[in-house]
Amino acid sequence: MKLKTISIILALCLSLGLLAGCGDNNVDHTSEISTATNLEQSTELTVFAAASMTETLTEIAEMYKKVAPEVSLSFNFDSSGTLKTQIEEGAECDIFISASPKQMNELDASKDADDGNIDNLDFVLQGTRIDLLENKVALAVPDGNPANINSYSDMVEKLKNNSAMLAMGNADVPVGQYTLKIFEYYNLNEDELASDGCITYGSNVKEVTTQVSEATVDCGIIYATDAYSANLTVVDTASAEMCGQVIYPAAVLNVTKEVDEAKAFLNYLCSDEASNVFSKIGFSPIE
Repeated sequence: MKLKTISIILALCLSLGLLAGCGDNNVDHTSEISTATNLEQSTELTVFAAASMTETLTEIAEMYKKVAPEVSLSFNFDSSGTLKTQIEEGAECDIFISASPKQMNELDASKDADDGNIDNLDFVLQGTRIDLLENKVALAVPDGNPANINSYSDMVEKLKNNSAMLAMGNADVPVGQYTLKIFEYYNLNEDELASDGCITYGSNVKEVTTQVSEATVDCGIIYATDAYSANLTVVDTASAEMCGQVIYPAAVLNVTKEVDEAKAFLNYLCSDEASNVFSKIGFSPIE
């Protein structure tokens, strides 16, 4: 009888142990489900932005972690022309910020051929496009300004007599397009200057900035914000009459799967917190 009682007790203890074990497994499983759910709720946004926004958007991304910790931001910085081509070819992108309306227009179905959308492309989510910022086209020189270039007029004079080397952006990137407008304003011929060996090129504004920083040229036409970030001396800025306003449009793309999150981040870029980051390196609100 005692043996039977002991057997029963042992059996009960074993059963309770198994149940307790199952209980522990349930707790762990619930935790795993919770973790998996949190991962599923996280959102990654891919932002294609002009190279001149590298420093500001990197800083703003850190700030945005406190605003929307469930959203991670991935950036692709390059010339606006390159980014536009990548979008057209099917690259994954949620938000596009261009250094010129031209590249945005080329992707915007609300624009016709006269506005630049000659291929009738449709990538902009209508109702989300904004003019985000304005920049300035600056004439920057290396440390010490060895060529003694102190204005656009000085640059023009020295280019005409082949006594200076200028770095500029390629014609397919916004900073290069603004430079060509400045050439037109001063009646400079790019082909002649290139033939005379007075011009070097960069595929984006960062490459032009590097040439000035390294003093491989006497001056470079870049954005005021890039000059600030590279700690370069700006000797002159172009007026709207010389090259027009330097407008940075931004929009959510209609290929995004994260419409609400993309709109929210675009709204944050218009906030006072983000504006303070932009303004401290030379961006300004649209006037």
